[in-house]
Amino acid sequence: MGTAISLDGVEKSFGAVPALRNIALRVDEGELFGLIGADGAGKTTLIRILCTLLVADDGKAEVLGLDPVKEYRSIRSRIGYMPGTFSLYEDLSVEENLRFFATVFNTTVEENYELIRDIYSQLEPFRTRRAGKLSGGMKQKLALCCALVHRPDLLLLDEPTTGVDAVSRREFWEMLQRLKKQGITIVVSTPYMDEASLCDRVAFLQEGTLLAVDTPEGVTGLFTAPLFAVRAREKYRLLRELRGFEHALSAYAFGSSVHYADRRRSASAGEIRDHLEKRGLQDIVVEPVRPGIEDTFMALMKQGRGEGDD
Repeated sequence: MGTAISLDGVEKSFGAVPALRNIALRVDEGELFGLIGADGAGKTTLIRILCTLLVADDGKAEVLGLDPVKEYRSIRSRIGYMPGTFSLYEDLSVEENLRFFATVFNTTVEENYELIRDIYSQLEPFRTRRAGKLSGGMKQKLALCCALVHRPDLLLLDEPTTGVDAVSRREFWEMLQRLKKQGITIVVSTPYMDEASLCDRVAFLQEGTLLAVDTPEGVTGLFTAPLFAVRAREKYRLLRELRGFEHALSAYAFGSSVHYADRRRSASAGEIRDHLEKRGLQDIVVEPVRPGIEDTFMALMKQGRGEGDD
């Protein structure tokens, strides 16, 4: 298997603010690769460097075996790019947008229709509607069709599911899985931890720093502390008491419970319950749980800030 993207020591700053710090990673051909991180993590900056819209300050980058600075024209003809904000022509219809982008890449909608058939079939009832009048989910599908109309080797998607409903998010990821089966390499950035598990591999970014690169299963294996889901009648007080516990590594809200990690290699649910009862909490439930992607990311962020064990 070849390499679609190679980065070594890539850095980028905007004035005095560093956006990327010494980024080194590889994306294989045919891989569905996720860039995971909160706003300001550097995801958009990295994708813009890959699609030749930004130039790195330092380091080496290769996209499809090409230099993003010297060979940017060749790269642009072989990639599909979907920015984080809707950037198609809102005054043009669905069909007019698609045909325009096909013309830009010297092709036709008919030539590569098989690639976009599953997606465009959902848009066809609205093909004469102006793009600006589409729902968020339909705008998302149209943008993906326009990014695919020339059958790119590499698809770069910057937070494509932000701001769309849960059903559209699920449908979008099902589309990505089908595209992957057709041999297209996909790099997608997202702030949603649950989407990380849908990728072949993920890279966690925080404030421009690469925290970890691994499969979703491999990433969760980095979390080695005992972890418990804790519930009680007063959730805010529960969170405060757990964070004040002498053995606490971390405690944070997680849905209807609080996820509590203990500094010790061995910790018991009974001991944690006893501590909380002594502090006057009621209706306490403490259950051991397996760490997920979000738990691991929280732990990596804590380490990245230098807040590990004393």
